[in-house]
Amino acid sequence: MLDPYDNFVLEDPVLPKAIKKAALLSGDYPYSEKLDSDEYDKALLALQMQLVVLQAHLAKSGERIMLVFEGRDAAGKGGTIKTYLEYLNPRYNIIAALPKPNDRESTQWYFQRYIDYLPAAGETVLFDRSWYNRAGVEPVMGFCTPEQTAAFLVEAPRFERMLTNDGIHLCKFWLDIGREMQLKRFHDRKHDPLKVWKLGAIDLEALPRWEAYSQARNTMLEATDTDYAPWTIIRANDKRRTRLNVIRTVLRGLDFDGKDKAAIGAVDGKITLGAREFLKAHINS
Repeated sequence: MLDPYDNFVLEDPVLPKAIKKAALLSGDYPYSEKLDSDEYDKALLALQMQLVVLQAHLAKSGERIMLVFEGRDAAGKGGTIKTYLEYLNPRYNIIAALPKPNDRESTQWYFQRYIDYLPAAGETVLFDRSWYNRAGVEPVMGFCTPEQTAAFLVEAPRFERMLTNDGIHLCKFWLDIGREMQLKRFHDRKHDPLKVWKLGAIDLEALPRWEAYSQARNTMLEATDTDYAPWTIIRANDKRRTRLNVIRTVLRGLDFDGKDKAAIGAVDGKITLGAREFLKAHINS
């Protein structure tokens, strides 16, 4: 297991193959190799073509989509969103990545600042983190009170019921990575001048709080997984498999003109789980 305080991990820019392998297998990941790049590119192209078809359908139907991406730091949220949007019109496919609340926002109803980012007709909004900060990073890092988190866990399903009752298609993804994989990705960010900006002080402060984040995750999933707004958990140690299965989950869950089930393919049940199934295996992890 990688030690977050091991000088080798933090200072040496090149990790041995054995450590990379251990990272991929961490958290009981079911694959010992990354998905072949040629296989990935072929499958991704077919899925991105279907996303373009879906975009055309949304423009005609006026339907609205919200995708919520949650997970630990370095779980792959941003890269997955970027892949999803690669060939879509940015006018109608919007990233919502809100900074921490300012002084005024911190006095508002907790959900209020997210309202402006809800989709209009024909739009898809992808939340790179969301209101679920109050169930994860905020309580773990001491940015809110236990009472505020408890209230949030009651209110979030009510908020999401209003969204889905109004016809919004809401998909919630938790990208789950092993501890060693998170450490490897932190290491990679530190030594990559193009990615070092992704590694902040709060990321390193979170390292010794792995168990606290796990408990917060489990509590969140148990309280906010509903029939109308269920969680989909993607075991995300392999970014290629993660991206394919996120897109497949969205496409398979929607009815739209021109939908090609063969092109979309089947969701990988080894790494794509419902919240209840996931919790049975991870309630103590």
